Amino acid sequence: MIGLMLKKQEAEEFEYMLRRELEELLLDLMDDRLDGQIRQAMEARYTIIYKLYKRLAPPKEALKYLRNP
Repeated sequence: MIGLMLKKQEAEEFEYMLRRELEELLLDLMDDRLDGQIRQAMEARYTIIYKLYKRLAPPKEALKYLRNP
């Protein structure tokens, strides 16, 4: 396990970057033109980023980005 210490401002910036990436992935995953392998890779990336975001964000905020299977 790797630990990470961040200042408050750094944590807020990291949370912001994760939130923007989640929004972008959600929009891309709604596109029906994606192939199966591309979609799977994007879903795997989404899962990893969501887990990171869930550690920083308040639970109520994290629920906004929870994807329905």
